[in-house]
Amino acid sequence: MIDRSLAQCIVESSTDFAIITLAADGRITSWNPGAVSLLGWSPEEALAKHGRIFFTPEDQAAGSPEDEMSRAAQEGRALDERFHMRADGSRFWGSGLMMPLQGEPGFVKIVRDRTREREAERSLATLTDALPGFVFQADTDGHIVQINERYREYTGRGDEDLLGNRWLDAIHPAHRDKTQAAWSEAIDSGAAFNQTFPVAAQDGTYRCFSCRALPQTDDDGRILRWIATCIDVENEAQARATLEKLNLSLEHAVTDQGEALADSLRSLQAEVAERERIEETLRQSQKMEAIGQLTGGVAHDFNNLLTVILGSIDLLKRPNLPEDKRERYVNAIAETAQRAAKLTNQLLAFARRQPLQAEAFDIAERLRKDEEMLRSVSGSRVTLELDIRCQPCVVEADPVQFDTAMLNMAVNARDAMAGEGRLQIVVEERDGIPATRGHAAVQGKFIAVLVRDTGGGISKADISRIFEPFFTTKDVGHGTGLGLSQVFGFAKQSGGEISIESEIDKGATFILYLPHAQEKPLSRPVDVSPPIEPQPGQERCVLLVEDNQLVGEFAAQLVGDLGYGNIWVSSAKDALALVEADPERFDIVFTDVVMPGMSGIELAEILRARFSDLPVVLTSGYSHVLAAEGTHGFDLLHKPYTADGLARALRAARKSHGAKA
Repeated sequence: MIDRSLAQCIVESSTDFAIITLAADGRITSWNPGAVSLLGWSPEEALAKHGRIFFTPEDQAAGSPEDEMSRAAQEGRALDERFHMRADGSRFWGSGLMMPLQGEPGFVKIVRDRTREREAERSLATLTDALPGFVFQADTDGHIVQINERYREYTGRGDEDLLGNRWLDAIHPAHRDKTQAAWSEAIDSGAAFNQTFPVAAQDGTYRCFSCRALPQTDDDGRILRWIATCIDVENEAQARATLEKLNLSLEHAVTDQGEALADSLRSLQAEVAERERIEETLRQSQKMEAIGQLTGGVAHDFNNLLTVILGSIDLLKRPNLPEDKRERYVNAIAETAQRAAKLTNQLLAFARRQPLQAEAFDIAERLRKDEEMLRSVSGSRVTLELDIRCQPCVVEADPVQFDTAMLNMAVNARDAMAGEGRLQIVVEERDGIPATRGHAAVQGKFIAVLVRDTGGGISKADISRIFEPFFTTKDVGHGTGLGLSQVFGFAKQSGGEISIESEIDKGATFILYLPHAQEKPLSRPVDVSPPIEPQPGQERCVLLVEDNQLVGEFAAQLVGDLGYGNIWVSSAKDALALVEADPERFDIVFTDVVMPGMSGIELAEILRARFSDLPVVLTSGYSHVLAAEGTHGFDLLHKPYTADGLARALRAARKSHGAKA
């Protein structure tokens, strides 16, 4: 129970939370500044209305406001987490607490916005549950505090049987002491934990898992927690054991003599066939190890990024936070989100799943424009030399991805030389691509870009893995191992190749091949001028098509803040119906690509055929269709996008269709 006078004092003074008092019949009796800020109604609009006004229509129909008051009256308080409504109709995920007033009938309710926290928690849970192996998190003492759903499903154990030190009970008794000792040593030393051990399934059988755990540290190097991934390698373990037996059998068979020679030969043929089958199984198991390395790296890096975001959000909630600190935390969230977007783009580049926007451009001109940037990232002690041996040197590729590839190779060369040496970039024409990494030679005309350093060179063992994502020879904290993966994916997806020439102590040369663009017009400079907002009386209506509710609501608010009218629908089918009903109503269609039913590209193709004057802008974070077929001639805005990027894309679309200024 809470006293009415105390509740009234809290209501009138608090601005960080929505605090509302209600009569016993649910009518609102007081409405604090925090409620105005969060829910949007003024006190004059809210007072005397029923508390159901900020519940969604679905919850109002289900009687949730009355149920909440009933639970608060019976239990002393009622907690809920659900979508709430603002005055403008937008929704947010709210955490609510309701308590009865002391000495008189009525209630006080406190509501705060948990949308960002919930999305961050959902993103992390979705990421770990989607991984193919076990994922768990431990505290600084080595006690398990969080596990993913795959761990529970395989072992058939709940949290009570896996958290703390009880996860060791699922390991085979013969391996338990060794695993526990290795885990304790890793916790004490801060070194990586790498162990392979059998884990019991629900039915009592055991399968072999390879487990790797890494410490997550703060800026001062203090360990905050441990993140571990475990991948099923049972097939590999069985294949190795069988291969050892077969090799021994083959050695004995070769020494056999006499009348059994013919039978031995037939047996050898069968064993060779079996050996080939098992070697294929082994290769598949090794692929799973590679997937384990990739997923473990993704989980580790995203956990680091989410730590900064969630920590900054918590600090932003503190009352009376100075403006300089608030700006610092907001900037930290923005910078970390940009790093997350870059990490996603690097992974898509390696997988050759990024939508490229290929155009003809002169590599020589591009490098001369980028020369100052390359000198800056290389450092003052690195001498940069440009050697252009063709004129012009026109290729057909994505110029932005080319700039990123050159930047990644320059940074890689700088680190290989420990920040001091000579970096030479040579551009020349070449007839064909020689055979490399087991791939056959390729005929045709190519422009080759050679990036040569004077570093310590690359060992033969590392050359075979140099383009693997998250593989790096650098010290911990000095690189993710994704830079050269981006170069590899960009080269392959552009119809080119990347090769390496290196010897220990003699430096390394990376050779990027891109298709020669013969007799193609060069691309025009991209318009990078600041976006211009619509003038009063010139408002344009944008049709937003987005199936994700949170993204759709955010995009609608963003477009509105940019000065455009807008209507948001969640499917391409609904969008097409609106345009067909009134073709003059909309000036631009802004649509996601990947949606259930009709895709954004299918919608855009129909609109282009039926309403050729209506511009369409696509947006996507990833689409296999875009990666394979391109944008089909439509403008594309990559997710995640900024307000400036969206404004520029809308303006460019209107301009390209002859819209009035």
